[in-house]
Amino acid sequence: MACPAATTARIGARRGPCLWRSERRASFLVRSTSLLPDRPARDTRARAASELQQAPRPASATVPAHKVTVHDRQRGVIHEFVVPEDQYILHTAEAQDIRLPFACRHGCCTSCAVRIKSGQIRQPEALGISAELKDKGYALLCVGFPSGDVEVETQDEDEVYWLQFGRYFARGPVERDDYALELAMGDE
Repeated sequence: MACPAATTARIGARRGPCLWRSERRASFLVRSTSLLPDRPARDTRARAASELQQAPRPASATVPAHKVTVHDRQRGVIHEFVVPEDQYILHTAEAQDIRLPFACRHGCCTSCAVRIKSGQIRQPEALGISAELKDKGYALLCVGFPSGDVEVETQDEDEVYWLQFGRYFARGPVERDDYALELAMGDE
């Protein structure tokens, strides 16, 4: 026969004659969890997940860091900051409260496109620009790693898009329809 107090009693609270059943269940649960493979406690997992969402880790002594200079044409500002060789330029800039243009953060668009004035950027995941544009000195900051000190200049997204895909449009550039874009994104 089930004890109604056992279903509502908290572990360790003294409530009625059926307490021994809830305590026995609680001790069984404690013993059974110790038989499970080692797993972090729930609060540890939450803390680990929040650590993954934090800014990139600081540069270690073994990873070289390089000076990156970004001439932001749209804002008329020059940013200088240091980026470890194993971190994305855009992410490191954001961790240092430097605002640069971006959109997808995955190397698929041309919002964060820059033209390299000096130095080199390694960008194996840059799908948003063609090999031809890479050869002409274009790079994407969201998936770009500095290979040394580098100086770049931001570009107009539409210009880079036209350089890459313009030859496929027989009538010239496609005009942007902001109203259609708003409707498509649900921002009426």
